[in-house]
Amino acid sequence: MSGPTDDAADRLKVALLTREYPPEVYGGAGVHVEYLARELAPFVDLTVHCQGKPRTTAVAHSPWSLLSESNPALQTLSTDLSMAAALDGCQLAHSHTWYANLAGHLGGLLHGIPHVVTTHSLEPQRPWKAEQLGGGYALSSWAEKVSIEGAAAVIAVSEGMRADVLSNYPAVDPAKVHVVYNGIDAEQYSPDPATDVLERYGVDTSKPSVVFVGRITRQKGVPVLLRAAAHLDPEVQLVLCAGAPDTPELGAEVAGLVEELRKTRSGVIWLSGMLSKREVIQLLSHSTLFACPSVYEPLGIVNLEAMACGTAVVASKVGGIPEVVADGETGLLVPPDDPDALAESINALTRDRDRAKAMGTAGRERAQSQFDWGKIAQQTAELYESTVAAHGK
Repeated sequence: MSGPTDDAADRLKVALLTREYPPEVYGGAGVHVEYLARELAPFVDLTVHCQGKPRTTAVAHSPWSLLSESNPALQTLSTDLSMAAALDGCQLAHSHTWYANLAGHLGGLLHGIPHVVTTHSLEPQRPWKAEQLGGGYALSSWAEKVSIEGAAAVIAVSEGMRADVLSNYPAVDPAKVHVVYNGIDAEQYSPDPATDVLERYGVDTSKPSVVFVGRITRQKGVPVLLRAAAHLDPEVQLVLCAGAPDTPELGAEVAGLVEELRKTRSGVIWLSGMLSKREVIQLLSHSTLFACPSVYEPLGIVNLEAMACGTAVVASKVGGIPEVVADGETGLLVPPDDPDALAESINALTRDRDRAKAMGTAGRERAQSQFDWGKIAQQTAELYESTVAAHGK
C-alpha cells in the first residue's frame, strides 16, 4: 500500500474495537485509538465500535442491564458479545486492550475474519489490577490470553512490549508480532505561550516546576514521585495532574503522601479533576520537566505529549520508555521505583534550566520526526492488507 485510495469501494472494511473513544478517553490506549482512527480514514473503510454512552462518531455498546450489579469484568465481557455480533460484513477486526480483545477474538471466529490485537499493556505485568477488579482480574487475564494467542497478528507498541508479549505468551509465533509505535500530533501538542491556565492553578512561572500527568494507579508510580519530591530543592514546584484512583486505598495513600509533603514544602499543586487537552498542553509547555515515574510502561504516550510541547522528560527506564526518551538528549532515564535516583535527576535539570530547555527542543524534534501518526496509520493499514491476504490462503 503506497498511500490512501480514492475509491472507497476498494478500501478494506475494518472494525476498530475499543473501550475508550472520544469524548470518553481516560488513558493512553484511548488516545492511541482516537488519533489512529483519524489517520486511518483515508486508507480503509473504518467503523469504530466502543463502549459507553451513544455518540455519532462510533457504534457504542453498553453492558447488559441484567449484569448491572455484577463484577465490572463480567459487564465488559457482555459488551464484547454485542461487539462481536456487530462485525458482520467486516473484513478485519482490530481490538485494543483486554476490554475489547474478546470481541475481536469471538467476532473473528463467528464471521471468519482475521483479528489483529494491539497490546498497550499486559495483564500478567499488572498484578495490582487484582486490587481493582477482584476476581475479575482472572477474567481479564483469560480474555487477553485467549485473544492474543488466537490473533492473526499482534501489534506491540514498542520493542520492549514485543519482548513482553513473547515472554508472557510463548505460544505466540514471533513472526506474528509486529512493532508499530504510538504516535503524537505535534501540531496539536505544541508549545503554548499563554499563561492563563498556570495563573488559574497558581503555578509560578518564575520558579522551576515538575509536572506529572496520569491516573493514580500502581503502574504510574505516583507514590514514587511523591517520595522523591521530599528531596527536591525547596523552590521546585510539583504540579500533580492526577485523578481517578484505581482503588479507594490507593487514593487514600496518595492523599496521605501529598498531605505529608505539604507539611515540609510549598508549591505542591494537586489537580485531581479531569483537565482539558489545552490545560495539559499549557502546563507541560511551561514546566521545567515532565516526570514519568512508571513502574511499568509499554511506551507512554504522555512522554511524547511532553516532548512535543518542548519539555524535557525524567522517566523510568522500563518497557518502551527508552525507545521514546533518548537518555541524555531529550531527558534523563532512572531506575524504576527509586525515589532517590528520581529526585537526583529532577534536581539536576531544575538546577540547569538551560540544559532542560535544550532537551525539550531536542524532544520536540524527535517527536515530530519519528512518531508521526500518519506514518503509523500507513504501517497499520499495510499490516491489515498483508494479514487479510494471508488469511485468504
